[in-house]
Amino acid sequence: MRIPLIPRSVIVAGMLTGATLTAPTAFADQQTAIFGGGCFWCMEEAFDKIDGVEATVSGFAAGKTENPTYQAVSAGGTGYVEVVQVTYDTDKLDYEDLLYVYWRNIDPFVANRQFCDEGDTYRSSLLPLNDEQRSQAQASRDAIAERFDQPIETLIEDPGTFYPAEDYHQNYYQNNKVRYTFYKNACGRPDRLKEIWGEEAMPHAAPGQQASS
Repeated sequence: MRIPLIPRSVIVAGMLTGATLTAPTAFADQQTAIFGGGCFWCMEEAFDKIDGVEATVSGFAAGKTENPTYQAVSAGGTGYVEVVQVTYDTDKLDYEDLLYVYWRNIDPFVANRQFCDEGDTYRSSLLPLNDEQRSQAQASRDAIAERFDQPIETLIEDPGTFYPAEDYHQNYYQNNKVRYTFYKNACGRPDRLKEIWGEEAMPHAAPGQQASS
C-alpha cells in the first residue's frame, strides 16, 4: 500500500501554541553558510550528521519583510525561502564540503518545490555570504549541470537578512522523531534522493572524511 504524501503544513498546523521567534542572527564569516533545500527540518538533520558542523538553525532568508513568521512565509508573497544556517569548524570542513553534502540532500531538477512541499518557499537555493562562497557555489552548480542531462533549477541568491524560525521548528527532527520520520518518508524524500544520487545520497560524512567514517 502506498502511503499518501503528507505536506509538512499538515503537521505544523496543530503546533503553533506558545511559539516564539528568536532574534535575528547576524551573518558571520566563512564559518557560517546558508542553504535552502526545502523543509528546513530535513536540512538540519542532513548537516548535523557531518563531523565539524557545530550548529544548525532553521530559518528564513532572501525575503522582503522584517521579522517574518512561519505562517506569513508559508502564505506566500514574502520572497523568503526556508533555509538552514550552518556553523562549522574550518579545521574539519570547508564550504566545498558543505556544498557536497547539500547537493546530495536535494532534488536539483524541480523549481519551487522539494518533494511533497510546494511553493517558492521550498525552492532549492544557495545563498552565499561572500564573494568566495558565491564563486564556489557557482562552480558547484556548473559541475552538477555537467553531471546530469537535465536543467538545474537550484538558484544562487542574495541571502539578505537571516531570521531564525520559531523555537518549535528548531531541532524538530530530534524532538519529534515519530512525526518527523513519518513526514519525511511519506513525502518520498529518501527514495527520491537515492534515485538521483545512488550511494552518494544523504551522506554521513564530507568527501575527505569518508575514508574514516
